[in-house]
Amino acid sequence: MNTKIALIGSRDFTEHVQASIAPRLNGIDLIPYIYSEPQEAEKLISTIVPCDAVLFSGALPYFFTKEACKELMVPVLYLEQDETALITSLFHILQHLDIKPEHVSIDLMDTAFVEHIMTDLHLQNPPQYVMDYKSSLPHNFSINEYATFHQRLFQEGKTRFALTSIHSVYDRLVQLNIPCMRMIDPAKSLMRTINEARSQALLSKRKASTIAAVRLIVQEKNSGLQKLVHLMEGTLQKKDDDSAYTVFSNRGSIENLLETAEFHSFFQVNQPVLAGFGYGHTAAQAEENAETALSFASKYDTESCAFIVNEEKELSGPYPDKNKKQQLKYNHPDMLSLAKQLKLSPANLSKIMQFYKNRTFRDFTASELSDYMQISRRSAERILKKLVDNGSARITGEEMTYAQGRPRAVYELSFPMY
Repeated sequence: MNTKIALIGSRDFTEHVQASIAPRLNGIDLIPYIYSEPQEAEKLISTIVPCDAVLFSGALPYFFTKEACKELMVPVLYLEQDETALITSLFHILQHLDIKPEHVSIDLMDTAFVEHIMTDLHLQNPPQYVMDYKSSLPHNFSINEYATFHQRLFQEGKTRFALTSIHSVYDRLVQLNIPCMRMIDPAKSLMRTINEARSQALLSKRKASTIAAVRLIVQEKNSGLQKLVHLMEGTLQKKDDDSAYTVFSNRGSIENLLETAEFHSFFQVNQPVLAGFGYGHTAAQAEENAETALSFASKYDTESCAFIVNEEKELSGPYPDKNKKQQLKYNHPDMLSLAKQLKLSPANLSKIMQFYKNRTFRDFTASELSDYMQISRRSAERILKKLVDNGSARITGEEMTYAQGRPRAVYELSFPMY
């Protein structure tokens, strides 16, 4: 299965990448999300359909969207501007326009790039008019300020050309008939960053599929135990001579569980609950780490809490943390609007979104959805048919069954859920 990367940038940038870079990529699908100005990037986050990674065209759109990106469950990267982009652009201007660096006004992420190339190339007449935006991100940034910077220098005769790393500034300078060009993004840098996004996406999936074990000390009459195990997509074990339950699952399911309202409510019952979560490369290692985490929970000064020990023996906790994200409420306006659009009940939509976020891979079968939602397979198939019919899901293939019968359809969701 190809890695899907959401590419957020200006129209010129995304079209350039799609035309020049995408054909050279193997196993990667780029899905463009286009803004007119970098401040608009944040609005695009809520329109992203399920993907494996998000890649911004530069630091500007990333920093304007940084807070919203915390809600994403996939790796987020941006194309970092560096000395290579600056040298390539200045050389292009000198070679093709015969304009020396000292006659060029420049805006870029960090003025340190100019200092570095001055040192490396021993420039006798380096660029004199440079403005960066590192210190103004994200709250004090103004497109007008950078356009005016270039315009003033050109009109005063101090410069002959403007080099900008901001696409919307370039558009304004063109309207003002000021000679200019956008900073060149070297193909090698683009390829490297896109491949890095793919590598991080694959690593994230491998990490999410790491074996997880949970050790639980809870009263048998706790009605939330079976539901919690179901949300973990795990298997419950209990030995007669053992005071604790053991659940085996995977890291992705556990980390998504920690952010649900059900996990929080499990620790708010009258009976005390102690839990230790362990991750490991083997089931034995995961169980050993879970036992260590449970020992920390047992010694903590509250009756109910949980700790985690990962495969590197790093401890985190106690959980639940009041600052953790809660599951989206059924009466949330965005949820109601999306449910109406998809012709689903808000409750079913919430369950489907939670099911999808718990998964390591994008594709799934109706049987897997029915198991999670605790509904019949026929009901799950009806829901999926409804989603396929209105373009909110698609069939990506078939899965052969061991028993006789028709192959099962494999689905992928295609509506925004971040």
